[in-house]
Amino acid sequence: MNQNNIFTIKSIIELIFTNSETRDISYNSFLPEFNKQKSKRSQMRIEKKNNSLIFYIESTDITAFRASINDIIGLGKVIEGVLEITTK
Repeated sequence: MNQNNIFTIKSIIELIFTNSETRDISYNSFLPEFNKQKSKRSQMRIEKKNNSLIFYIESTDITAFRASINDIIGLGKVIEGVLEITTK
């Protein structure tokens, strides 16, 4: 990250699914948005592990960090809504 900043924020967020199929669908749904992300202030990577999606975030400022967190929360809300509709 940028070495001119006083601090860096790092975080790991894990979304745990009941099965790998749901995890894979969620992963594939997030990729188009993830690939558009071009910010020098916040870097994010995603990995699949077991039944989880793991997001690694590294930001140079709190505003950029919050934006990255909001992207993940938005994804989680969409996934939750779709699962709620499809399991009824």
